[in-house]
Amino acid sequence: MGLIKIFSGEEILAVTLKEKLEEADINVVIRDNNQANVLPSIQTSKPVELFIQEIDYGKANPVIEAFRLSI
Repeated sequence: MGLIKIFSGEEILAVTLKEKLEEADINVVIRDNNQANVLPSIQTSKPVELFIQEIDYGKANPVIEAFRLSI
């Protein structure tokens, strides 16, 4: 089984969703491609992405939907 992307957006929302999923015992991989620390002259911030295992999607879907309805 592989990883599937479940969210792409602002860091604050990604962290909130990640915490909700971890409360439901779902492991989350977070990918932040922001290069501002490496190249300070570049001020573009890329979306933070969250991934979960495909096998966990059925368990995660209600959490994800509730989160989306709350924002």
